[in-house]
Amino acid sequence: MAVTALLYKELILATSTSPMSTSTHSANHDTSSDSADFSSIDLAKQMQQASMQASQLLKSLSHPDRLLLLCQLTQGEYCVGELEGLVGVGQPSLSQQLGILRKDELVATRREGKQIYYRIASDDALAVLDLLYQRFCAKTE
Repeated sequence: MAVTALLYKELILATSTSPMSTSTHSANHDTSSDSADFSSIDLAKQMQQASMQASQLLKSLSHPDRLLLLCQLTQGEYCVGELEGLVGVGQPSLSQQLGILRKDELVATRREGKQIYYRIASDDALAVLDLLYQRFCAKTE
């Protein structure tokens, strides 16, 4: 429950500076009640957009192999062969999960010769991974 509250708080803070937070008032409708109505509509839109973004991120993180890969990538950039040895996931599954992470823009790649190196490309993913590490991994150390 505390993780959910923290994520919700982070979502609201992240979207409070979004372009959607500006109101679309017209010159003909400038009463305080209209202003309050627009503000609540804007807030609802912000919350809806934030929840969609958070939901997509959490969906991407929800597979154990993807989560394991991202945790390993917090330590630096790795090629597929290195990741296979480090996380113990077979190459076919590893490639499939990296493809999903790449499609979801959570990882970025660079090519060096025949090797493709992966790194985390999402600050949001890093923030969630840090929270998960603190809650689940740091306790075991």
